[in-house]
Amino acid sequence: MAKYTRIEVALKMEEQGMVPLCFHSDIALSKQVVKAVFDGGGRILEFTNRSAFAHEVFAELSRYVKNELPGMCIGIGSITDAAAASFYMMCGADFIVTPSWKEDIARTCNRRKILYAPGVGSLTEVC
Repeated sequence: MAKYTRIEVALKMEEQGMVPLCFHSDIALSKQVVKAVFDGGGRILEFTNRSAFAHEVFAELSRYVKNELPGMCIGIGSITDAAAASFYMMCGADFIVTPSWKEDIARTCNRRKILYAPGVGSLTEVC
């Protein structure tokens, strides 16, 4: 489950000004990337769902972040349905990012009080 509230995640996003994005299927390399972001002052990171076994890497990475990197949020991106969003929330996602507006994901995140960030550029893309 998420370690941070959606308000805490939103405040970290605002404070940091950008959200670094990463993906690699190798957990050791992924940990090195996340640690480098953390050592550089980053306190939020989006991992992307880009392969068949991305969930395995994300689950391990989420445990690593929550146990070893105090104050860091980790979210998951490229989520396209509510089932995947729910699954990644159970793996520890602090926020969910989608490539477009998805009402079912918005409802799922809202019910669980997880920050949802649809990949849209304007309000007209939400409607």
